[in-house]
Amino acid sequence: MATALDNALVSNVTYGDDKEIHALLTDLRKNDPVHWTEPEGYRPFWSITKYADILEIEKLNDQFLNEPRSVLMNMQAEHDLAAMWGGPDPKTGRVSPLRTLIDMDGADHRAYRGLTQPWFMPANLKKLEPRMAELAKRYVDKMMAMGPQCDFTKDIAVYYPLHVIMSIMGVPESDEPRMLQLTQELFGGGDPDMQRKERDPNTNVIADFFGYFNKVTEDRRAHPGEDLATVIANGKVNGCPLGPVETASYYIIVATAGHDTTSSSIAGGLRALIENPDQLKRLKEQPELLNTAVDEIIRWVTPVQHFMRTATEDYTLRGKNIKKGQAVQLLYISGNRDEDIWPDPFKFDIARENNRHVAFGYGAHVCLGQHLAKMEIKAFFTELLGRLDSIEMTGPSKRVQSTFVSGLKTLPVRYKLRAA
Repeated sequence: MATALDNALVSNVTYGDDKEIHALLTDLRKNDPVHWTEPEGYRPFWSITKYADILEIEKLNDQFLNEPRSVLMNMQAEHDLAAMWGGPDPKTGRVSPLRTLIDMDGADHRAYRGLTQPWFMPANLKKLEPRMAELAKRYVDKMMAMGPQCDFTKDIAVYYPLHVIMSIMGVPESDEPRMLQLTQELFGGGDPDMQRKERDPNTNVIADFFGYFNKVTEDRRAHPGEDLATVIANGKVNGCPLGPVETASYYIIVATAGHDTTSSSIAGGLRALIENPDQLKRLKEQPELLNTAVDEIIRWVTPVQHFMRTATEDYTLRGKNIKKGQAVQLLYISGNRDEDIWPDPFKFDIARENNRHVAFGYGAHVCLGQHLAKMEIKAFFTELLGRLDSIEMTGPSKRVQSTFVSGLKTLPVRYKLRAA
């Protein structure tokens, strides 16, 4: 039977309020860390709130699978997705034939991940450092030109990581606004400010993504280049080219996750520095702390708030019997505030040591772009803090109302910047 707590735990509105969601999760960590959750309109699942439990499940790749339920959706959304893509009804198993990296397990996951993994390793990314520094300067210059006020999220934070990942993929700059809109509609579907405004049942965000990237595939197969899109378009798994669904799905996960989560970290990181002026002052005076500061920013924001797994066999966790076929929700947003792991977890500390956060997941499914994200965040704050005289918020910030990927959708600020 659904309780008010269970309904709150799947509410986009709850996740749009920092204080409310953290209060609920703090209480669960203390009183019911492995919580059986039966919200109205959803298939039930276990809410996993403790850091150690999240890691334990992440390590058991054969016992807890991403398929068939990688992300929390209500039953109507599952049904609609299945109907759109020809998959079976959720009651019978797989939701749809869409298969991004987050929907794969085992050998399939290793093979598909291996197509682009070399691109995202630090040794290869190092060559991008000059370009990141150039783009960071470009957007801090833009911020200066817009000054003395702007909405940092809408005007700056969303565009810098977007331009980085689209440059890597080879998407024309003229198409970036379209990619931004589609990404916000995909991840912010539950937020009235972000969701797609059309009500035509024939319109679909994923279908629009597919339409765009199918054309990219055709072009890169006919005219291969040096970009990441060429790698994906011409990639092979077990000697066979990727099918159209697999190819477009790959583009979608790289294009969307490759910028939205980073922009959320940059915006959330700046708000944390503004709200903690002692930390801002220290970071400006000691830029050598940027490496630890970046990890603290990512822990603090945790843009990807959860992923789901499904048990392949019975498993006992903290005395609770997770039965074969039941789903678990790994609440990274909760694990990254676990009092058993971090002294004073609700303190923003740029010098925090041994910051083993789970914002990127863990194990076989750890975020493919984690090194790129850290490089981008470091490059941006290196440029910004080196030129920043003062900054303050001019109004309240607002979070995206989403249970999956979230961050600030507004951050109004007033500032003084120096020329480079």
